[in-house]
Amino acid sequence: MQNEMTQPITHEQDDEIDLLELFKTLRQGKWLIIASTLVSTAISVMVALNMPNIYQSRVLLAPAESESGGGLAALAGQMGGLASLAGVSLGEGKAGKSDIAVEIGKSRQFVTHFIRSHQLEVPLMAATKWDQQSGQLVINSELYDAQQKKWVREVKEGTSLEPTDWELYKAFSELMALEKDKKSGLATLSIDFYSPLLTKQWADWFVHDLNQAVRERDQVEARKNIDYLHKQQAQTALASMQTVFSQLIEQQTKTLMLAEVQQEYAFKTIDPAVVPEEKLKPKRALIVALGTLTGGSIGILLVLVRSLLRSRKASETKASDHEYVLSKVG
Repeated sequence: MQNEMTQPITHEQDDEIDLLELFKTLRQGKWLIIASTLVSTAISVMVALNMPNIYQSRVLLAPAESESGGGLAALAGQMGGLASLAGVSLGEGKAGKSDIAVEIGKSRQFVTHFIRSHQLEVPLMAATKWDQQSGQLVINSELYDAQQKKWVREVKEGTSLEPTDWELYKAFSELMALEKDKKSGLATLSIDFYSPLLTKQWADWFVHDLNQAVRERDQVEARKNIDYLHKQQAQTALASMQTVFSQLIEQQTKTLMLAEVQQEYAFKTIDPAVVPEEKLKPKRALIVALGTLTGGSIGILLVLVRSLLRSRKASETKASDHEYVLSKVG
C-alpha cells in the first residue's frame, strides 16, 4: 500500500527533474540560440527588404442582362421544339452569357491575344520591380535588352528567345484571377503586379476586351443563324414554319443589334478598378517575425541535439571504462 502511494510522487519528481534539466541545458546553450535567432532575423530582414512590392486592382462586375427569362432563353422556352427542327440552337443550356464570358476570359486563346494586342510581353516576362521615383518598371537586362529592343534570355537549344504563347499565358494566369459568385451572380476580376498604375490599366483593358470578345462572338453567331434561317425559310412552303422562321430571324436580329450598340455587352462594371495606394504583399513584418521564430527554434533544436550527443558520448565512455575495469578485475 505504501509503495502505491509513493509511486505517483516519484513520477512527479522525475518530471520535475527532467524540466529542470531541460531548462538548464537551454540556459547553457543560450548563446547558440541567440546567435541562431540573430542570424535568421538578419536573413529574413534582407529577404523582406529585397522583395518587390505587389499591388492589386479589383473590378466588380455584374451580368449585363438577366441570365434567365429573357432574350434567346425566353424564345427557346416557347418554341424550343420547333427551333430544334429548324436546326438552330437558342441557348437552352444552363450556362449563361456571363458564365461563358468568364471561361473565355480564362482561356489561353483570349489571354494570349490580350497580351499580344497590348504588347505586354516585356513587362510581364522581364520586369523585376517598380521604381516609385521614376514611375517606371525595372527590366532585367539579362532577359531583355531595352536599348536594342530584343530578347537576350538564355533558353534551351531549339527554343525561341521570344516568349511563347504558353509562357505568356502561364505568367499572366499567375497574376490574374477571374471568378464568378454562383449565389450573387457577380464576378470579380483581380490583377496583381509590381506597378499600381499598370494593374489598374490592365484591369480596364481586360474588361473592355472581354466584352468585345463576347460581343464579336455573338455577332458572328447571329449572322450565321440569320443567313441559315433565311435559306430555310425560302425552302419551306408551310405557313407554320414560315412563322417560326420569321420569329427566329427577328430574335437573332435583335441579338445582332444589341451586340452592335451595347459596349458593356457581357459584364457591367459595378465597382471599377482604381490605382491601389497600399501594397498587397509582401508582409514584411510577418516575414521577419516568422524568420525570428524559425531561427530561435533552430537554435533550441541545435542545443538539444548537442546535449543529446554529449550525453550519449558520456554514457559510451562510462560504459567503456566500466568494461575496462571489469576486465582488469577479472
